[in-house]
Amino acid sequence: MKKVLITGFEPFGGELINPSYEAIKNINRSHVDCELFILEVPTEFYTSSKLVIESIHKIEPDVVILVGQAGGRKEISIERVAINIDDSNVPDNRGIKPIDNPISVFGESAYFSTLPIKKILESLKKEFIPAGISNSAGTYVCNHLMYSILHELKDRELNHIQAGFIHVPYIPDQTYNKQNLFSLDLNIITRALEIIIQSTLD
Repeated sequence: MKKVLITGFEPFGGELINPSYEAIKNINRSHVDCELFILEVPTEFYTSSKLVIESIHKIEPDVVILVGQAGGRKEISIERVAINIDDSNVPDNRGIKPIDNPISVFGESAYFSTLPIKKILESLKKEFIPAGISNSAGTYVCNHLMYSILHELKDRELNHIQAGFIHVPYIPDQTYNKQNLFSLDLNIITRALEIIIQSTLD
């Protein structure tokens, strides 16, 4: 049976919850044909990538799916690419606020997801889940993590491991006091992640 490592972030930016981790905790293991490992990741530039890289070498998964919150987006965003830059207007949960810093001086300018992003999109749309392919994972911790993992896999010649990043919207609990912000039910986000896992494995 194949192994899948899926990660979600802890809350950040004053939020009490992060739908990325809440959703992966709710995944029904009977809905995915794999040995599933879930991991909560700190919303910190350097600690996040260190923790996930350590987990990859320990678990030796076949697939790594990184999930993060993108409040304000109106769909499940399947990220296509991560760029080699850390640049933030707000600090991470450790107070680090990089400005125009390369993630790796030895890495490429960008790395592309190795998940089957078009197949994933098609599978989500078949179940009428709002979804799209995104060409920017930003320059905050989400992009840092995606870039770092793809760089590690290429650098270590672990090309058999498929990896990529998924951004999810707010859930309703986060938008009660925020006008005109889109949210998606947590159960729908969880179902989307189950579909993403199975589409990748298939």
